[in-house]
Amino acid sequence: MTELTAPNVVASSTRSDRRRKILQNLLRGERPYMLYIAFVILLVVFSLSSPWFLSVDNFLNIGRQTTLVSIIAVGMTFIIIARQIDLSVASTLALSGMAAALAMSQINNSWIVGAVAGLGTGALVGLLNGILTTQLSIPSFLVTLGSLSMARGLAMMVTNTKPVIITNETYFAIFGEGTFLGIPVPIAWTLAAMIIGILLLHYNVFGRRIYAVGGNPTAALYSGINTKRITTAAFVLTGTLAGLAALVLSARSHAARPDVVQGMELDVIAAVILGGCSLFGGRGYILGTLFGSLIIGTLNNGLVLLGVSSPMQLVIKGAIIVAAVAFTKR
Repeated sequence: MTELTAPNVVASSTRSDRRRKILQNLLRGERPYMLYIAFVILLVVFSLSSPWFLSVDNFLNIGRQTTLVSIIAVGMTFIIIARQIDLSVASTLALSGMAAALAMSQINNSWIVGAVAGLGTGALVGLLNGILTTQLSIPSFLVTLGSLSMARGLAMMVTNTKPVIITNETYFAIFGEGTFLGIPVPIAWTLAAMIIGILLLHYNVFGRRIYAVGGNPTAALYSGINTKRITTAAFVLTGTLAGLAALVLSARSHAARPDVVQGMELDVIAAVILGGCSLFGGRGYILGTLFGSLIIGTLNNGLVLLGVSSPMQLVIKGAIIVAAVAFTKR
């Protein structure tokens, strides 16, 4: 019979405590555990309801459909953890896409120029949002509500609401239609954004400062953290990711249009909140955001396969999101 040594007893006690904590969190309905359960339930329900749901092609389709929301939601996670909000991300995407397409059409049809223009435009909008929010002490809700309208208006003005056709094949391959290690490029860009987000938020001093600013801004300021700079950096990051999403969308559609993804900011915010981020700041994580985005994408996909009408899809999606958040604690 094996004799229990002190280290074995401690390890056994630690595992038991960990299992007990997980069970308690499940019973209390806390995230991230309920989030994982909700995702599994959706997979099971739709798998039993539709013969086409449980297939590799359909899962890849869900990945492509959630690309834009997932990429931008990475940046939105930083902003919400810092006790801010950005309502302008969809309009920033539209403006960045137009900037990328126009830059390519004017400068040798270069995909590099287009990529720099798209990412730079997104970063610039984010910088303006951050400066207005921190330097003028205007609530970010009002600042980004205004930039939502201004960015969309600029996107329509530059071509008088006309789309801009893109013809660069390299651009299509890099951002929209190619593959990377057998993975469709849009999904690869999503994974890249998630990895960068995880490294910045969970393994970098910037992430620790984001949590400090969102958890207690006054204490963070007195501890020597430049709260205005950190908050502005979060807005710049989100704007840049909106620019990346614009490159992906325009490469997939071979054109940039000023009227795309209207209202998508609500899906982005819903994914972040559903993934465990607190609107009161100081809490959130990138993996939860990914699951939140996948839940919304899976829900949309499953309802379409079941033949549910568009108005009813909106009702069901809204009710499930509200219920999911209501059954979890802050």
